[in-house]
Amino acid sequence: MAQKPRELTPWVSPLHNWGYELRELRKMRGMTLRGLARAARIDHSHLGRFERAERKADRSQAALLDQVLGANGMLFRLWERIGDERGHVANSSVHVAKSSVDLALVLPDQAASNGEGISVPCRLTDGSVVWVALDRRALLRAGVGLGAAATVGIGSPAAANSSAVPGLVRKARAASAYGSTPVEHLRRARRVLIDTDNLLGPGRAVGAVHDYIEVIQELRRDAKGSDRRDLMELQTQYGEFLSWIYQDLGNPQAAAYWLDRAMQWSTTVGDGDLSTYVMARKAQLAGDTADLVDVVDLAEAAQRMARPRSRLAAVARTYEAYGHALRGDADESERAIDDVRNALDGAAADPTPWGVWLNASYVEVHRAQGLEALGKHQEAADAFDAALQLMPDGYHRDRGVYMARQAVALAGARVPEQAAAVGMHALMVAGDTGSGRITNELTRLDRALIPWQRVSEVAEFRAAFDSTLVHETETEA
Repeated sequence: MAQKPRELTPWVSPLHNWGYELRELRKMRGMTLRGLARAARIDHSHLGRFERAERKADRSQAALLDQVLGANGMLFRLWERIGDERGHVANSSVHVAKSSVDLALVLPDQAASNGEGISVPCRLTDGSVVWVALDRRALLRAGVGLGAAATVGIGSPAAANSSAVPGLVRKARAASAYGSTPVEHLRRARRVLIDTDNLLGPGRAVGAVHDYIEVIQELRRDAKGSDRRDLMELQTQYGEFLSWIYQDLGNPQAAAYWLDRAMQWSTTVGDGDLSTYVMARKAQLAGDTADLVDVVDLAEAAQRMARPRSRLAAVARTYEAYGHALRGDADESERAIDDVRNALDGAAADPTPWGVWLNASYVEVHRAQGLEALGKHQEAADAFDAALQLMPDGYHRDRGVYMARQAVALAGARVPEQAAAVGMHALMVAGDTGSGRITNELTRLDRALIPWQRVSEVAEFRAAFDSTLVHETETEA
């Protein structure tokens, strides 16, 4: 009996990603595993292990598979990255305090685990905070870390429940019985998922978004003409949305993976605005991860792709401004912010559906972030305050992110009591929304407030934040 293909999580590691891409290329070329084995003269059982990420191909095999599948070097370049992953933190004797649940410690950019696992922030014995992968069911059985569990949305697994996909496919195909089409059905589903993410947090939506991407891929097999193009456009939009969810969960590695997929898919659609938006999002993610190499280059690339004087050109220029600040160039950063401010009136009339949230408060937030990166802490705190006052209703989670960043700026300005008070408000939003972005900023704040830990307001905030974390405890060997 043939072995069922292993469901890969390509964002977890370069090895998983290489196996996933190998399988996708093989399917795209219409080849069976044995057919590829014959063409490449590699044992088919070895190929199966390559695809399931159970074994690493050697250099000659990777080069040969790249050639046979016509990947133009892409597959081989991905193979070269396999040795670069950092993997789990080595500490096999770590447990959650007062429980028997083992922790698989992961680096911060590996948060939001797949399957039945979740990731939660954990306080180590040295006082630092890292994200750890936990088995969701074991955590519930043990009844520990409930504050952290609530914060990250423990009620839902963080990846697709593939058993739901066939039913979702049937519902999409049956849409015509209700005077609709599969494309219209999927568009409505995406709007519902966006509302779910906004109201309940990313942990509640992530599994369903994974599922719907699989549904779209299944429907595309039989679709033709404009339906096939519309489905690919939707697949791109779902991929970008999934990237955003992972970004908010505090997992930039998974976010980058899905943005790369969305960028690849968007090129087949031929929608210039959609491709430009995805490129701008890549610049935004680079800024969030303080990638000094890529942030400005990606933002400039998005501006070259954008229509002149369009909203998306202004969005990309906003991310470029923050990139300049990260690089320490205050003049270029302020110049870019001024350009965006001057473009706001014209951008508001742009008919594109992308970047509609670009407004004065959004620009001021990025100015504030730039000031903080430049070490101008009090100016940054004041700019965050101005931006928060300008924010429209309905941006509850983003307000929490910006309050947390304002608190960090206030700590840098040596105003610990005010920093702690603002941090408490942000902590409440983190609990409501399950946003890993807020938790990451509060981790920075917790560390920045250590010099004032005896101040009552600071002690209250740090105790409240600590109560939302699981804790490491050493066990006997």
